[in-house]
Amino acid sequence: MSWLTGFGLALFETLVDVLPIVAIIFGFQLLVIRKPIVNLRKTLIGFAYVLLGLTLFLEGLEQALFPIGRLMAGQLTNAEFIAPDANAGVEWVDYYWVYIFAFLIGFSTTIAEPSLLAVAMKANQVSGGSISTMGLRIAVAIGVAVGLALGSWRIVVGYPLHYFIITGYIVVVIQTFFTPKLIVPLAYDSGGVTTSTVTVPLVAALGLGLAESVPGRSPLIDGFGLIAFASLFPIMSVMVYALLSNMRARRTNKPHSKI
Repeated sequence: MSWLTGFGLALFETLVDVLPIVAIIFGFQLLVIRKPIVNLRKTLIGFAYVLLGLTLFLEGLEQALFPIGRLMAGQLTNAEFIAPDANAGVEWVDYYWVYIFAFLIGFSTTIAEPSLLAVAMKANQVSGGSISTMGLRIAVAIGVAVGLALGSWRIVVGYPLHYFIITGYIVVVIQTFFTPKLIVPLAYDSGGVTTSTVTVPLVAALGLGLAESVPGRSPLIDGFGLIAFASLFPIMSVMVYALLSNMRARRTNKPHSKI
């Protein structure tokens, strides 16, 4: 019964979130464009599928993925796990399991991110197949993984966040001048689609758990900021992926090689 109550509440909350979108779409169609909605029955069925799917997805995250993520973050950042011998002291290298976990969880959650899949599929369709759906997803996932590992290391060592972010965007600006123009807008969008439903809660739990366990770190100052890494590094990784693909195409004399 508790599960049914939770599902019903999630369904209601999802309905409240989706209703403004439905109102805007139908409102513009009927009041601004002034044309009837084509295939109204299919459209309504589609909205019902979206509502049910989002509810099941969010409820599944709440019941399974989020608790596991919080548990893993708490265990990996526990002082007893990192340094069983308290007299030996703890160095940044002792947190290597945290870096590995951050890398792997960043890669896996990004691959599973529905928003990234949607963008990758649309990019493949619009480009006529020149942009590979899986290639783009892997490039973005690698960027998120590297960003989270580096961001976890930053929390451990205590370096200021803005140094990393400023340096990262300088690199992005330089990359923009050398990356094929076809991929630049998509690379910038790739940074935004990664920080969505699946990634953000796990990343936030990892950052806060790490900041709370490392001596001298503030959860408010040091615990947040990992999401910024997860947004920045995919931009760089996608442009690197495009540059490497372009170089490979030139070597094989295939100017329209698939990215």
